[in-house]
Amino acid sequence: MKSTNSEMEKEITPQPRQKREAPPAREAERASGGTAPIGGVFEAISKGEKFDTETHEELGREDAVVGIADFNLHYGDSQALFDVTMNVPRGKVTALIGPSGCGKSTLLRSVNRMNDLIDGVTTAGAMTLNGDSIYGRTVDVIELRKRIGMVFQKPNPFPMSIYENVVYSLRIDGVRDKNVLDEVCEESLKGAGLWEEVKDRLSSNALRMSGGQQQRLCIARAIAAEPEVLLLDEPCSALDPIATGKIEDLIDQLRGHYSILMVTHNMQQASRTSDYTAFMYLGRLVEYGATEEIFMQPRLRETEDYVTGRFG
Repeated sequence: MKSTNSEMEKEITPQPRQKREAPPAREAERASGGTAPIGGVFEAISKGEKFDTETHEELGREDAVVGIADFNLHYGDSQALFDVTMNVPRGKVTALIGPSGCGKSTLLRSVNRMNDLIDGVTTAGAMTLNGDSIYGRTVDVIELRKRIGMVFQKPNPFPMSIYENVVYSLRIDGVRDKNVLDEVCEESLKGAGLWEEVKDRLSSNALRMSGGQQQRLCIARAIAAEPEVLLLDEPCSALDPIATGKIEDLIDQLRGHYSILMVTHNMQQASRTSDYTAFMYLGRLVEYGATEEIFMQPRLRETEDYVTGRFG
């Protein structure tokens, strides 16, 4: 039976939002090394040559909630991910960026094994959640997905009341105590910045909410399950600028309380909301480091060209 803990018993205190624009990247010192020369990554990829991801040193000082090592994924005979190695820092927001089709969403969905639902998918390599294998033979995938919340591009509230949407995971776990359900519902909606807007209509059908409210409801539904990691797959792609701003404010508020891994095509959004940014290209992880460095002083010319809009 699920019960509230100290984290759920206190309202998440909104943190002041510090907007960070994405200024043009400056030229960084580049030194050759590894199997692909600095500035020649795309050429190496096109030739099928192996190269080492440019991973910034500060990531080695972070506590990893998700660990990924030499991870490969195939859709049948087509390979979508190539030797991806990265750690997702605990309590931080990590953004996955890169051109369409580069494997961002595939990697994101690999973390909670959503790709298992696709015929012909095979994987190799290792992936862990707080030290526990994600792809081990004895892993209960249903239990795994309870530990990893996910919010999709398009809001997908269930055709039921706002209240029942939020407490859905608790109902599935057999929680029947109304006091517990009420408390989790309120705290989750507060955590999603939605309580004041819907507290007087919790019995209303969630499908009557605006798109932005529906997306925040989906986040409330995800955090009600007290996940160890929250996955966001382009959570603002279907929203207008005002709703997008509210989601970005919410991500800032959740920082520190949850470990967030998000996919975004919006460079400004990545620069504003994330602590770390990983740049992917054609299924490879090219460069991974602190967001400020990725946007201000990337180590690879390819990263600089992408974040400044020279390609992609």
